[in-house]
Amino acid sequence: MQITRLATPTHETVLRVHDANIGLTGFIAVHSTKLGPAAGGLRMRPYDSEDAALTDALRLSEGMTYKNAAAGLPLGGGKAVIMGNASQKSSSQLLTFARAINTLEGNYWTAEDMGMSPTDMSLLATETKFVAGLPNGPHASGDPSPITARGIFESIKVTAKHQFGSADLNGRTVAVQGLGHVGTYLCEFLHKAGAKLILADIDQKRVAELATQFDAKTATPDQILTVKADILAPCAIGAILNEDSIAKLNVGAVCGGANNQLATSEDGARLYARGILYAPDFVANAGGIINVATEVLAIKGRATYVDEKLSAVENTLDRIFSRAKTLDCSPADVAVAIVDEMLADQAA
Repeated sequence: MQITRLATPTHETVLRVHDANIGLTGFIAVHSTKLGPAAGGLRMRPYDSEDAALTDALRLSEGMTYKNAAAGLPLGGGKAVIMGNASQKSSSQLLTFARAINTLEGNYWTAEDMGMSPTDMSLLATETKFVAGLPNGPHASGDPSPITARGIFESIKVTAKHQFGSADLNGRTVAVQGLGHVGTYLCEFLHKAGAKLILADIDQKRVAELATQFDAKTATPDQILTVKADILAPCAIGAILNEDSIAKLNVGAVCGGANNQLATSEDGARLYARGILYAPDFVANAGGIINVATEVLAIKGRATYVDEKLSAVENTLDRIFSRAKTLDCSPADVAVAIVDEMLADQAA
């Protein structure tokens, strides 16, 4: 295994992890430890290039700094990515990557993300103690997806209250992009609340199954960003909201589980200019890391802790929307400013 430390002006530590013998190339990015040890999941995707994988790690780790701070967690921001098809990952790749995590000596804690499972976390835990999202153990938090989806659902209700005058989702149309674990659990919450669903995913079989289960309409991955709906819930990859896609949106609000939904910092203002209320993703989708935090921090009474933190997220989002309206600006800008203030106070 070769571990190379990469220089970057924006992050505290970035490691390239490589082992040609087992087909492993990945990155660990620690953006900030100002509030505590960096925490953020490990994902595996077939990236087009190393540059694409590194860019994803850098963006996601910065997003985790903001997410953890906004959720009131004593954790910093980090993220790890492995290049490759998750269905073909090997135990040797995961174990080697776990040993790379150990070199950071607790400055980075990993957990489940795209392409990973609680079982994979258990395997990592045989080589590193700096892993959460385990299926069993004294503080095991398991799959964070249900809690993530629950937090997004509650955030959608807050968003609906501010944009449409009521948090009641009965009869509201929600377009859900991405039907992985989080997207599927979110559909369950929305369906029970009486929302009408439009579903899209690259897995057409999955779309058909869930459309039947939730009596939903369907769209292709290309269509979902242009369908007419009250709310768009992005729950797939990031950077899907850009100058081109925002111009084509036909919704009143955006609130979903995907990380880094805005392609650039200017895209929040573009949404605001179109009258589309955007729930900052690092606030709305904090449920998963809240769940993981109970394990990292060895919290007793996990359910109560999670409930309190999720309620706090709702209140934070409510304040962000109210302040954005008062200041006549994008909620994304307000959310970033709030966290920047928190980080500056901590540094002082």
